[in-house]
Amino acid sequence: MKIYVTSVFVDDQQKALEFYTEKLGFETKNDIPLGESRWLTVVSKEDENSIELLLEPSSHPAVPPFKKALAADGIPAASFSVDDLEKEHQRLQDLGVTFVQAPTSFGEVKLAVFDDTCGNLIQLVQLA
Repeated sequence: MKIYVTSVFVDDQQKALEFYTEKLGFETKNDIPLGESRWLTVVSKEDENSIELLLEPSSHPAVPPFKKALAADGIPAASFSVDDLEKEHQRLQDLGVTFVQAPTSFGEVKLAVFDDTCGNLIQLVQLA
């Protein structure tokens, strides 16, 4: 068994697609219309066969309070790994991405957290 897809709830799928592709550098894997929403997934350009990230609409009534509570408590909705956190932090800042936690070392792990503009905090991780 292996993970095929995971998701983040987004307020606006098109806005999320633009952020995740144009700022973060993912590429679109699936964009299938499903009525008012889309089956919209992105993957890493470094591994097109990797786990897909579903940009899932926040339309279920339980989602907005859940997302708001996570963000208020500073809890990331997802975590992505990078090889060089300082370099990625600077690249994203240069693109206008807002960080709520600058790169910080926790032993052999470095973390940073940014706002994805779609209602989520996303954590970047550099492992030793």
